[in-house]
Amino acid sequence: MTHHVILGAGPAGVIAAETIRKHAPADRITLVGDEPEPPYSRMAIPYLLIGQIDEAGTHLRKAPDHYERLGIERVFARAKSVDAQARTVTLDDGRALLFDRLLIATGSRPVRPPIRGIDLPGVHHCWTLADARAIMARAQPGARVLQLGAGFIGCIIMEALQQRGVTLTIVEMGDRMVPRMMGPAAGGMIRQWCEAKGVAVHTSTRLEAIERAGPLRVRLSNGQHIDADLVIIAAGVKPAIEFLQDSGIRCLQGVLTDEHMQTNVSGIYAAGDCAEAFDKVSGTTIVSAIQPNAAEQARVAALNMVGQHAELRGVTQINVLDTLGLISASFGNWQGVPGGERVERVDAQHHKVLSLCFDGDVMVGCNSVGWTQHIGALRGLVEGRVRLGEWKDTLMHDPTQFMAAYLAAAQAQAHWSAAADARRR
Repeated sequence: MTHHVILGAGPAGVIAAETIRKHAPADRITLVGDEPEPPYSRMAIPYLLIGQIDEAGTHLRKAPDHYERLGIERVFARAKSVDAQARTVTLDDGRALLFDRLLIATGSRPVRPPIRGIDLPGVHHCWTLADARAIMARAQPGARVLQLGAGFIGCIIMEALQQRGVTLTIVEMGDRMVPRMMGPAAGGMIRQWCEAKGVAVHTSTRLEAIERAGPLRVRLSNGQHIDADLVIIAAGVKPAIEFLQDSGIRCLQGVLTDEHMQTNVSGIYAAGDCAEAFDKVSGTTIVSAIQPNAAEQARVAALNMVGQHAELRGVTQINVLDTLGLISASFGNWQGVPGGERVERVDAQHHKVLSLCFDGDVMVGCNSVGWTQHIGALRGLVEGRVRLGEWKDTLMHDPTQFMAAYLAAAQAQAHWSAAADARRR
């Protein structure tokens, strides 16, 4: 009987376990998670904070006996090390699990910056259900909340906090909000929007120290001191792969995988936020920590683990964000490529920004703020690597014509592709 060990009980781990069970009814499956909760979605935590769901609403599967019915053994522990040659995983409780196939789906961990006072009561990450409980206890209406970090996750947390009626201050080290997703004009527009909604925003600013508790007193690099009832650290995440050191499993930013989600060690796979997979748009390997990627990577890995042939078609670089009602999106290489061209249109009156990046006549990335219609066309142009031809010049003159360009150029590309297929036959 083949034994599949899955490290990580988030969406990737659960989807992989279910996929293995569907295609290998007799195989043994062990799902290892390091939290005492039933497997849940971190992306549901903001909805818990604003009261739209209860804790059970965060659970990935609602039936309490779901895993038992599928014969999936759950283990509450954290992986301490992996011996790829001996095919064993050592857990932090001293147990060792022998495996035939291993899936590493340990996800990410929040970055913990070296700030004096970060261990004081009232300072929390917003990453686990335990964090959410602590935040809800302090983030009552009128409470003073300071959040370090205005990245993608930070902005989602900010949205939930504002709906709880707190007085909110955001501190971001970058020179704009969402700096890893948005260029200067787009990130600046999001900041203006947040400030108009009553959020105090400090960019190009570090949190230097938390100097006392009850209330917390925070010292910023711009010289200001801010009193807070709650400090939230949302300074980014990184793949949770420290336990793989000296394992022989190759890691760069994340666990390096091939198109089958297999690592450099036969029978050992990775999926989700800890995996580094090939992205066809950028032409390199990336860690893309979004749930649709995690789900597809888990499916591909699981099928290969049971002996079926499956390939990852590519990693999707997509971020769509709702920041206090302002919609923004980022696709592909939004920073542009060497030697490429860029066009940007800013409509400050209507809180809109549109930035398109090209490599020759192919759009390789884009930013948009305030655009809600036809955003799928931008994604289609980027992911489809559509050759725009003369439409490239049209977009350089007026980037808002992207929908017309998509309809014309994508249809033309599909026609020529079909004609080429016919000729080959």
